[in-house]
Parts: sequence; C-alpha cells; structure tokens
Amino acid sequence: MDFDHLTNIMSASGAPAPSDASYALSRAYADSLDLHDPLSIFRSEFHIPTTADLASTCPPPASASIEPTHIPSPTCIYFCGNSLGLQPKRTAALINDELAIWATRGVTGHFRHPKSRPWVSIDENVSEHLAGIVGAKPSEVAAMGSLTGNIHLLLAGFYKPKENRYKVIMEGRAFPSDHYAIVSQLQWHGHTESSALVLIDPIAPYSTLTTNQILSTIDQHADSTALLFLSGVQYYTGQAFDMATITKFAQSKGITVGWDLAHAAGNIELKLHEWGVDFAVWCSYKYLNSGPGGIAGIFVHERHDLDSNTSTPRHRLAGWWGHDRVTRFQMDTQFLPLPGAPGYQLSNPSVLDTTAHLASLELFTKATPAALQRKSRLLTSYLYVLLTHPPEGISDTLTSYYTILTPSAPSDRGAQLSIKFMKPGLMDRVLAKLTEKGVVVDERRPDVIRVAPVPLFNRYREVWVFGAGLWWECLGAGVSELEKGEGL
Repeated sequence: MDFDHLTNIMSASGAPAPSDASYALSRAYADSLDLHDPLSIFRSEFHIPTTADLASTCPPPASASIEPTHIPSPTCIYFCGNSLGLQPKRTAALINDELAIWATRGVTGHFRHPKSRPWVSIDENVSEHLAGIVGAKPSEVAAMGSLTGNIHLLLAGFYKPKENRYKVIMEGRAFPSDHYAIVSQLQWHGHTESSALVLIDPIAPYSTLTTNQILSTIDQHADSTALLFLSGVQYYTGQAFDMATITKFAQSKGITVGWDLAHAAGNIELKLHEWGVDFAVWCSYKYLNSGPGGIAGIFVHERHDLDSNTSTPRHRLAGWWGHDRVTRFQMDTQFLPLPGAPGYQLSNPSVLDTTAHLASLELFTKATPAALQRKSRLLTSYLYVLLTHPPEGISDTLTSYYTILTPSAPSDRGAQLSIKFMKPGLMDRVLAKLTEKGVVVDERRPDVIRVAPVPLFNRYREVWVFGAGLWWECLGAGVSELEKGEGL
C-alpha cells in the first residue's frame, strides 16, 4: 500500500487525507485524524492500563468495589483487542448492581429485578445488540456457552453426513480448537480425518487464501461434502474472507455453511441473515470486550426453525433453557424448543457474564458496526503504510527483516496486521523491547506478532507513535542484538 492509496482511502471515508508523503508520516497528521474522528469519544469509556500497571508485580489494592485502581503513569499502547478486549468502565457498575441484588434479594432477582433486568430473561437483554453486530434478526442469535462448546452443539444439528456426502472443508491453519472439534465430530460419525477432512492451505509463496482457491476446492469436493466450516477472519493472518460469495457458492452445491466468527464479530461488518449463512459461532472476549472467557454466541438462520423434510423443529441437543419460555417452569418432560437460535440454549446463562457482555454491547450499538468498520479500515491502512515506509533517518534495509502476512487491501482484512520476522530469534527480541516501551501486542511463535488497533478505544496518535517510531526503534535494536549474538 502506497501513499496515493492511503489518500484515496482517507478521502473516500471523509477523513483528512495527507497532502504528501512527508505529512503522512508526521505526528501532525495523526493528530488531525484524531481531531476529526467521530468515534474518539468512546475511548473514555474504557480502562486503559498504564505502563506502570503492566510492569507492576503487585496485585491491585484491595477495595470494596471491583473498579480497578491504576498506578499513575502514561497509558500503554494496547494493540491486543484481537486477543482480549479492554474493560469498559461501565462493566464494574453493572456487575456491582447484580452482586448487590443477589445479596439483598436472593432468588427473587430472577423475576423481580429493581433494574429491570430479571435474571430469568437476562439473555434477552443482549439479543437486540448482538443482532445488530452480526447482521441478524434478534430471534436468530443467542448469547450462550463457550465457543468450542457451541461449535459442537451446532454441529450436532447441522453436520448430517450421509453415505456419499460426509466430508468437511475448512482452512488448513484454522484455530486448533476448531480443528479438534471438527475431527472429533468426524470420528463420532465413524469417519477418519484423512478420508473426510479437506483442508485448504495457501499456495506457496502466498500466506493467504484467495476466494477462487476456496471456491475451486468446494467445487472439486462438492458431491462428497456435507459441511463447509471457515473463519470469518483468519486468526493467524488476519485475512477476512468473502463470506457472502463463499456461502452462496457452497450452498448452490448443496453444502451446509457454518462460520467461526471469533475474530470477526465486533471486528468487521457482518450481514449473516442477508448472506443466508446457515449457522455461526463466536466468542465475546476479543473485539467484543466482554471479559476473559466471556459468554459466547450463536447464529441460526430463521429458515432452519423447522426441518425441511419433516416440518418439525430441527433436531438438536436439547436443554431446558432452549424450551418454550411460557411453559419452561411447568417442568414438562416434552421438549418444545423456542423458535430460532434461543432454542439451542442448554442451561441458564451466567448473569455476571451476560451483564459484562451487555456493558460492551451497548457501546457497539451507539457506535454502529458500519462506523466502526470505517474507522478500523482507516487505522489499519494508516498502520500498514507506516510499517512499510521507514521514516527519515531509518535504513530501508530494516524492511527486509519482516513481512506483513495480512492482505494489503482493506476489504480483505479486519483490524489485525500479522507481522512475520524473517530471522530466527528476532521476534523475541523485538517483542521484549516493545513490551519495555509499554506496547501490548500478542505473539504466535515462533516468528509472528499480531498488531490490532481497534476503533472503539485506539487513537491514530497511538498508531503513529508505534508505526513511525517505536516499531523502527525496537526493530533496529533487535536486529543489532541478533547480529551481535546479544540479548535474551
């Protein structure tokens, strides 16, 4: 990506465009972008760890409140929302509400809740928000369970292998838990990984998949494939797939299509209902900022309410929270599923987890997915340019020590850029120096770091400080140590 491309992207989005390359690399340009950012108000809604917080080995001070106490110092540069989102400030207050109601009302909080959030319907409080984030109807989404657990639950209803149609197609470097789940489902149905799992790997020397490659693989195995299961955004490379095109093509071949949106929900704009996706799953602790191990979510398209062959509710693994709400507490043993995704719930969801989820989702609804994606593309495009154009005084030879795995086209990625180091041991040295400077990114050993500025709480100034300064400083120092055999 060059400066002309950056200028076009900024202009098309209504953001200030750089007048020339020199200005694009300046702090003044970053500040002008922040000044004209309509989403800048949301940063104050989050707790940003300070550099002292990150360096401290002491636990936070004990307090009657679960509100964190920060050690006074500059805030860190947190580019790790793709791994764990930051805590919204409203989270503590909402959770404290529920703890207080539990303490003073006990079991009656299920039905008589002074904040109008009765626990018996706590999951319904987030449905409208979730529907907006993934592009669905409220009846097509449910907050429930955990990501891999939900994969298994939905595969029980949607992976229906037959004698001649039994294969599953997925990307070769899917997140390991997805791979484990798919293989175990194949084995559960009497198939083997070698005979029933089709993996799509990048063609050397490329690090990502093309849409044509995915469609070609689908076409090649169409007659024997029961399920296509891909990631909306690939966790390792940060590539965003063309979900609409892929879904439509696979379904035209009679293949059921499911998506893992762990790195897509809250990251890219989704239109699951419009695209006709059969089912999808996601977690909430990454871009959705709902806390470590927060409650996950599912999507089931409304056309699957009834089995197309029997006109009765689609078979699924059943539990009482998926039973009709009106008769749920009559304790009848005949399962009557709720329409849509809520009918796949098993047990009542954690009130504290769902409340933490609500705290963040309210912010997403205010910001809107379209506006968030627009800023995300600007942030990451700006970062991409800074990482590929050394500032004045920095040798161009440093760019030979790394490559960016993530596609350069904004439409083909989310917030994340994956940077691969070309020399063994260099990643550890650079990462250690970035950490010392108060930069939080994550690593995928042995040689990749993932950098993800997210639009709700990151600023263009942070992108500039990192991309035009700290990156080159830490990279240069790491290269010097590596060549001298020093460090680590």
